Amino acid sequence: MLPFCSSIALSGYHLLTTIKLKAMVEAQKKSVKVGKLVSTNHVNTVVRNYKKERWIQNSKRIGKDDSLSVWYSVEELQEFFELAKEHGADGIRMYFGAYSETHPEQPLYAQRQTVVLVATKEKQTVGGEANKDIYINTDKGSSILAYNAGKMCPPFCIETGGFDEIGMTILDKGEDGMIVA
Repeated sequence: MLPFCSSIALSGYHLLTTIKLKAMVEAQKKSVKVGKLVSTNHVNTVVRNYKKERWIQNSKRIGKDDSLSVWYSVEELQEFFELAKEHGADGIRMYFGAYSETHPEQPLYAQRQTVVLVATKEKQTVGGEANKDIYINTDKGSSILAYNAGKMCPPFCIETGGFDEIGMTILDKGEDGMIVA
């Protein structure tokens, strides 16, 4: 039989362990899901809207067809998500971006739009909850934990399937004629 003080200490330890476990479970339950699965019709609508409202103007401004999509393998995304989790991430922000006029790594990407995936962690701020970009220490100093350089279309499109099937629309470019997008 344990002395009275030891029994209280042991009970306190069990209580503390139980509270910690409950807190961990609650933290896991708190996971916020903001996206949802969508239908083919939804995808066709938003892609068609993008082509009409943004893509034509972007393509005209840069003097070539701008990108319509960026492709990544499931394997590489899983690797990035695991790395993000290892560094405490609870979300991924996708920034829209554009490559500069010259892009030595892949000249065909120059000036085209892209997406950059950035690991984030929810933090409490004075204004409420905010998803903050995660920075990690590297050999070269502090760096944002981000992923980019997927397979863009255009310029790398498969002629059958791919983006050609989604949101196909005939667009009137005014004096520049019509195109199938």
